[in-house]
Amino acid sequence: MDPVGADPSAHPGPLTHLSLPDSSEARPQSGADGRSLPGSWTRSSPEPATVLREGVRQCLQQQCEQTVQILHAKVAQKSYGNEKRFFCPPPCVYLAGPGWRVKPVQGQAHQAGETGPIVCGYMGLDGASGSAVETQKLNFEEQPDSREFGCAKTLYISDADKRKHFRLVLRLVLRGGRELGTFHSRLIKVISKPSQKKQSLKNTDLCISSGSKVSLFNRLRSQTVSTRYLSVEDGDFVASARQWAAFTLHLADEHCSQGDFPPREGYVHYGSLVQLICTVTGITLPPMIIRKVAKQCALLDVDEPISQLHKCAFQFPGGPPGGGGTYLCLATEKVVQFQASPCPKEANKALLNDSSCWTIIGTESVEFSFSTSLACTREPVTPVPLISTLELSGGGDVATLELHGENLHAGLKVWFGEVEAETMYRSPRSLVCVVPDVAAFGSDWRWLRTPITVPVSLVRADGLFYPSAFSFTYTPEYSVRSGPPGASAPASDADALLESIHHEFTRTNFHLFIQT
Repeated sequence: MDPVGADPSAHPGPLTHLSLPDSSEARPQSGADGRSLPGSWTRSSPEPATVLREGVRQCLQQQCEQTVQILHAKVAQKSYGNEKRFFCPPPCVYLAGPGWRVKPVQGQAHQAGETGPIVCGYMGLDGASGSAVETQKLNFEEQPDSREFGCAKTLYISDADKRKHFRLVLRLVLRGGRELGTFHSRLIKVISKPSQKKQSLKNTDLCISSGSKVSLFNRLRSQTVSTRYLSVEDGDFVASARQWAAFTLHLADEHCSQGDFPPREGYVHYGSLVQLICTVTGITLPPMIIRKVAKQCALLDVDEPISQLHKCAFQFPGGPPGGGGTYLCLATEKVVQFQASPCPKEANKALLNDSSCWTIIGTESVEFSFSTSLACTREPVTPVPLISTLELSGGGDVATLELHGENLHAGLKVWFGEVEAETMYRSPRSLVCVVPDVAAFGSDWRWLRTPITVPVSLVRADGLFYPSAFSFTYTPEYSVRSGPPGASAPASDADALLESIHHEFTRTNFHLFIQT
């Protein structure tokens, strides 16, 4: 299995299933600008690859990751005339990861005497020409969980803007004026006002489905300054005037005990039993019945689909017959229970107070991860590649892995742990790579009795490192007789092991914030 002429005692290099002899077929093809052409397999030249491999190893060991997370609502209400309907909840940005505190490499060092924040941000709406307009500066503050938090409280879209959809644009600038990059949110739908009609499932872009993310806020007497957002602090549910949390809204099974319910698919209707789960902490509220609210009354007999920016209330199950029921309520910054009164004239209604009436809206989140600790460049880190799925093809001597996602380009190489793979660029949404042979991960690979799992990452030509949420697992199905590394294995056993190794990929828990 060793290449012809290779030193059997040497540590195996990053071999792949498609390693070829030195020939014109093996050399990467490139265009006049030096970038690889679509459809060509490329790898780095040996000497830079050795330096890069050591850098990737350090990145994986030292966890130099930097993450930019943008949270925002799915819909935005348009302003009319001179009014300014600020986006609610306001778009916010979190900077997380130990990489923000790592000193820059040589060539990126800050000038002596520079003071102020390490990074500052500017957020606005994307313009018709692709440029950001009317940006708002974000002042980042450190949170108890070591994340940096910034919020754009005064963004709005005017009636002069005729678009039906837009994106938020975040520009991050490092101390000293160097631009880190420009990041875009998910698509946001523009609406004129919350729909007062009974929603139809034909208009699903305004309906809220089970398993989607939502935000809840309360606004006393319709005053903007009194807005409070349901959030989680120190393990408790609170009503915050400053920060909001995204919650996964699940349809719950009425016949299952609390804390052990199987989520159900479908769109959420009023009268359904639901459960709210914080997407960051995993903390949950007890199952509650979601009710439609009209004129400060909970409507007990409405079962229509829930729409964006609807007023709703959350009733705790149980209670004495004929009573108004107990509802989720806020008291200043605390979240409490409110005992509603039955409506004396209409049995299908319950009388609520202002603090028990919540506005519900769907939310989106997009996360960008990278590390600048390897890079010796002043170029922006964007566009940051986002990997959504992996697709394995083939096996045995030839196995390829296709990466599907966004912002992919020909300057990216796929790495399995600290091993670079031969990579082919297909499109901005697809990269294909050759799965490296398991021998590339150590000289004692013949004696493996347990699976090897390695992270899948992307590395740009200038050394920018992009971790992903995926890992790849090599699983030996045949275990040879145990022995020390370097000892000779029986030929038949070794051959059987080689024939039985197969490859499979598994998703890591890196992005799984929900714990049930």
